[in-house]
Amino acid sequence: MRLENKVAVITGAGSGIGKETALLFAKEGAKVIVADINEKSGRETAAEIENAGGGGFFVKLDISDNEQSRQMAAETMGKYGKIDVLINNGGIIQDALILKMTGEQWDRVINVNLKGAFNCIQAVVGPMVNQGSGVIINTSSIVGLYGNIGQANYAAAKAGLIGLTKTLAKELGRKGIRVNAVAPGFIMTPMTSSVPEKILEVMKEKTPLRRLGEPGDVAYAYLYLASDEAKFVNGAVLGVDGGLVI
Repeated sequence: MRLENKVAVITGAGSGIGKETALLFAKEGAKVIVADINEKSGRETAAEIENAGGGGFFVKLDISDNEQSRQMAAETMGKYGKIDVLINNGGIIQDALILKMTGEQWDRVINVNLKGAFNCIQAVVGPMVNQGSGVIINTSSIVGLYGNIGQANYAAAKAGLIGLTKTLAKELGRKGIRVNAVAPGFIMTPMTSSVPEKILEVMKEKTPLRRLGEPGDVAYAYLYLASDEAKFVNGAVLGVDGGLVI
């Protein structure tokens, strides 16, 4: 029970990595706020947690909306009186080469993937400062470190999250709040289900472990960073990519 008596907000928790993380955190003793824009999948995750004997609740949340993020935090504080962990896992892709990328595609990815993290952090950081403790984990990507063809918007957002992580680690560390990032490689989730099989095979060959990642691989990285076992880890970017970029 590495997260016993902790309250954790996880965005994008209705599917993929977020869902796996929500279930794992609940198993480890946390009260989990399942935040997702998709009400159906979000409620299903919350129901799985409840059926397994865990605690928490679902909140419908568009992370690109600052007011909705603040309402989510207020609802969490109203029920539990504290917020111990925020995982900014929610995100989208809208890929296109830069010559064809529209302003709408650029804005939407930046607003969800980067501004969404900003909104959620601003919503929870006040309570964390008041309680003198907290953990914020931002989901970057190896694309944010090394780029990727056709993903200028996504790469820019994920690189921005690394800069945000390192800045807030310095700002908030003195307040007892740790801020770290995880940079997954190619993980088999609904988001990557549209990638052609030939490309996936190439990525497998390039990965020293000779496989693609699974949601649980990232969920356990989140768990480590959220737990007291990582109490001296601050401002780090933890790669979870099977050695793809070494």
